Amino acid sequence: MQLTAKLIQLLPLQTGNGKNGQWKKQDIIVETEGTYPKKVCISIWGDKISESLLKPGSMLNISFDVESREYNGRWYTDVKAWKVEPAGAAGTVDRIPDDNVHFEEGQMEGGGDLPF
Repeated sequence: MQLTAKLIQLLPLQTGNGKNGQWKKQDIIVETEGTYPKKVCISIWGDKISESLLKPGSMLNISFDVESREYNGRWYTDVKAWKVEPAGAAGTVDRIPDDNVHFEEGQMEGGGDLPF
């Protein structure tokens, strides 16, 4: 899933040690645009945390997964980012394919097998 939203708050960075070594997690609060804006808490783990991108007020394109888990009869939902980019970054713009075929000058000469 993907979301474009404004970063409104950075929560404190969390770190720790687990069975696979050290870990770090940054929770951020973003707000969507539109008639009925929504606030969403998104977790960013490990090397995906980019302090230079995470400035309150900046617009971000966030690719994420949503997962729910049960613990002691209650359900908890996590929104985990797997890619965070500034909104409008060159890599996030969908390109429209160019159906026009381009030939260099003189490239078509000598094409005797063409019917015209």
